[in-house]
This record gives sequence, structure tokens and C-alpha cells, in this order.
Amino acid sequence: MAPNMRPLVSGGLLSQLQLAGRRTYTTSRPSLIANRARWTPRPTFHQIALCQSIRRQSTEVPKPARRGFRRFLLWTWRLTYFSAILGAGWVSYGIWEMRNPADQPEPDPSKKTLVILGTGWGSVSLLKKLDTENYNVVVVSPRNYFLFTPLLPSCTTGTIEHRSIMEPIRNFLRHKKAAVKYYEAEATKIDYEKKVVYINDDSEIKGDVSATEVPFDMLVVGVGAENATFGIPGVREHSLFLKEVGDAQRIRNRIMDCCETATFKDQHPDEVKRLLHMVVVGGGPTGVEFAGELQDFFNSDLKKWIPDIKANFHVTLVEALPNVLPMFSKTLIEYTEKTFQEETISIRTKTMVKNVTDRYIEAESTGPDGKKQIEKIPYGLLVWATGNALRPVVKDLLGQIPAQKDSRRGLAVNEYLVVKGTENVWAVGDCAVANYAPTAQVAAQEGAWLARMFNSMAKTHEFEQELAKLSDAQEKAPGKEARDQVFGEIKEVQKRLRRVKQMSPFEYTHNGSLAYIGSEKAVADVSWLTGNIATGGTATYFFWRSAYLSMCFSTRNRILVMMDWGKAKVFGRDVSRV
Repeated sequence: MAPNMRPLVSGGLLSQLQLAGRRTYTTSRPSLIANRARWTPRPTFHQIALCQSIRRQSTEVPKPARRGFRRFLLWTWRLTYFSAILGAGWVSYGIWEMRNPADQPEPDPSKKTLVILGTGWGSVSLLKKLDTENYNVVVVSPRNYFLFTPLLPSCTTGTIEHRSIMEPIRNFLRHKKAAVKYYEAEATKIDYEKKVVYINDDSEIKGDVSATEVPFDMLVVGVGAENATFGIPGVREHSLFLKEVGDAQRIRNRIMDCCETATFKDQHPDEVKRLLHMVVVGGGPTGVEFAGELQDFFNSDLKKWIPDIKANFHVTLVEALPNVLPMFSKTLIEYTEKTFQEETISIRTKTMVKNVTDRYIEAESTGPDGKKQIEKIPYGLLVWATGNALRPVVKDLLGQIPAQKDSRRGLAVNEYLVVKGTENVWAVGDCAVANYAPTAQVAAQEGAWLARMFNSMAKTHEFEQELAKLSDAQEKAPGKEARDQVFGEIKEVQKRLRRVKQMSPFEYTHNGSLAYIGSEKAVADVSWLTGNIATGGTATYFFWRSAYLSMCFSTRNRILVMMDWGKAKVFGRDVSRV
């Protein structure tokens, strides 16, 4: 540095940097170097940058608001990061715990035997909340899994694989406090007088015993219902139902059969139209959701991979009532009908099926002039999604109980779900008549309430035994002080006993109704505070998905369903036939 250049930290830095970019000459003291010019060097790039930074710092006003916002974003990111880690850890632990059940004590034969028939919504809700240490629990069902039926229509088109909505019954029974006996068999008869259930093994591979007896002290009937045909000829022989996993698989195969046969060489045009006409009977949620799923399958996949069927594929919904989805509000019914019209799905209301053949249905409808007329509606696929009928074991039990002689729709129960005319026999779900609609929501609430009642009954028995022991102890107490102490304990136990016995009757709480109507739209009639919220559209569709996802039985089911939705969105549905 030249002798007359000051350090950068000195106050003359700015004035010296102003001379940047030009040549200046200064002279030294005459006594040292006379008449000698000196070259002043240019400031460096770092010096210029430092100068500009000093100027900005001296002129700019600090912005604390911006620093606060950045700090907020930083802490939000940290919170999200740690929440994701904790969530992943919680899910991982849940999966590990599900995969590694603890050892269970064997059921105590000295306790009362509680037999539960069925593995549907009512029975499984009961088993989930029941304390199995209080009873010797036995489960009998020909189906060794729980089926999430609201998503069953999605299985018919491959949107969801059927195993994604199935939860093996042994998976959660192994996590109960005490072991539960399960028999994969069908209950063929209930002998109320002998308190015995007769069961039969219907599996393909049988052991030495095919039929046996299961005694009970307490019985819960949750066998559900069959598909109602209303005595219409040909329904059971020629139509497909939508109640079990096997039904969904048969429907899926039939759809592809119709499409492939319609494109067969030299097929007659009228036969092509018949094969590609898909008829759904029943305008409830099941029928409406299946019709919407089927039309989505055609729009997104079938017409893309099998373009020959594009001109003739058609879906028709037949309903005997004046409108579809009768449990929904008028606004949502109109919205559903409008959406179906846009999707080219035909709705035939006020149309009653009178006869079914292998190629067409005969239906009675009202003509424009008000007169009844019979018409033939050809079909390739006929799905029957309407009504419930009693299972044979329920019919037989009705005949044994005089108080049930006037019951036609199922086992009449009181406000505590006890089968009228019996003791220690309860009924839940579609096989019970409790003045509520036979829906999964009702059955689930009935099962959960019944579990709470059974747990309370067990506590009541324990408290009564404890009171008997305390009463004996009071009589044998040596002195007044000891008797008073035991008396205080008796009063406390009696207080707890009264609280347990205050079990209110079952009361159904309606949380709302949901239905998918195709084209990524859904309708929802949801209870909110003191009223209902009726909504429909794409946003409701995402709510429908999130609601059904949250209602799935286990974390395993939720993950599998989400994977199936993602797979169908990215790769499309499978159009192969199994």
C-alpha cells in the first residue's frame, strides 16, 4: 500500500473510493523526492462491495416483521418435521404390535359362556370393545374375516382389491386380553330351551366331525340377512348379488365376459347391444355406487382398451320407488339424477321387476297416459341390490319363541337389544328389528353399546361378590371400630355398583349418509350440531374417501386401500378376466 493510503477501517475510506476509476497524481514532500509524481492504485472489488454494504446498512431501516415471519416459517418447518417423525414412529410401532401379539391366558371355563354368531358389523364391533377376561367367549361364523362392505362396489371394477377391505377375524382376536375360541362354521339351529347352538362345518376339507353343539349361557345373534328376491321368479337363478366378496368377483368376471363376447367375430348387432347393457336393480346406496363405479370403469378404461364397445355400452338403474336414494334430501336426489344424466346412466323409477330370464327382465312401469305396461329389458349383466331376507337359522328361532310370532322382518328386540320373549339372548345388525334402518352404521353402534353393557354386567357381578364378602367380614368384625371401617367400604362399593347399574337403553345416533355417484363426485347428508348439512360434488367426493378411510377396520386396511386408489389412478383398472 502507498504511504499516503489509509487503512480500510479509517474514516477516509469512502472519500478514497470515490476516486475509483480515474488516475490521480500527488507529490511527496519536496525535501524527500522533488517533482516526482506518484500513481494512486484503484480500489479492489472487495473494497467496493464493502463500501456498498456500509452504505446500505447506514440507510436501510431494519424490518423486524420480516425476521419474525422467517422465524415462524422456521419453527413451522421444525414442528412439521418432528411431527412426521413421531407419526412414522407411531405407525411403525402399531404395525409391529399388530404383527407380534402377546400371549393370552386361556378362557376360564368357570365363567359364563358368551357365544357370538357372525363376523359382521354388529358382532365385530362387540368383539372390539368387549373385555374377554370377564367371559368364556366363543365366536361362530362361516366367514373368518370382517368385510368393510361400503367399499365393496369398488371391488367389482378393480378400483380396490377385495383383500384390502378384509380383516382376518383372528388378527384382532389374538390381541384380546383373554383367548377367544373361533369356529369357522355355520349356525344351523339355535335350541333356546336347551341353550345350545348347532353348527356345521361347510368347508371343502372336513375332519372327522362335521356337525357339533356349542352350549351357551349368553347368546348374541349377529348373522345378518340374505338378499331378498321378493318371490320374483328367476332372480336367484339369473341375477348377481352384491353382499359378499365372492359376489364382487363374479360381477367383475361377468363384466369382462360381456365385453369380450360382444366383440366376438360375426356377433349380431342386437346381441351386442344386449351384452353391453348393464342393469342394476335397486336405487339405494349400494345400487347407486355400483352404477357410478361401473360407468367410471367404462369411461376411464374399458372404452380405451376395447374401443369396439364404445357405441353400445350402457348402464340402467331400475328402482320401484319414485326416486333413488330415498334416505337423502330432495336436493341431493335431484343432484344425483342430474349427475347420472350427464354420465349417460339411465334411471328407471316407478319400475317394478316382475320376472327375470337369462336374457331379459320383465318390468312393470307407468306409461305417459298413467296406465301400467309391461316391457322387456334385455341385459348382459343384472345386479340385484335391493332388500334383505331372513336367514334360515333366524326363521327357526322365531318359530320357537311365542312372543316373536308376529315378527316378519327379523328378531324383535327391546330397548336393551334383548330378543323379546327370551332371557340372555341378544340380537344386533340386519337380523334384528329395533325400529332403525338395517345399515352398517346402526349395527356398529349396537355392537359397541352391547359390549359396554356386558362389561358393566361383569363389573356388577364382581361388586355383588365383593359386597357379600364385606357383609361376612362385618359380622365377624371383633369391635365397633372394625365394623365401622368395613361399613364404610360397603358404602363405597354400593356407590360404585349404583353407577355401573345406571346403563341407559340403546339409542342410535345418526351421523349421516354418504354415497358415491361417479365422475369423482359424491353426495353427503351429514348431521351437524342440531341439523344436517347436505352437499354434493367433487369436494364431497374427497370427504367421502377420507370418511371411509377413517372407518376402515385397521391401519393395514387403510394403507392397502390408499395404495389401491393410487394404483388405479396411475395405471388404471385391470381389464383382464380371472
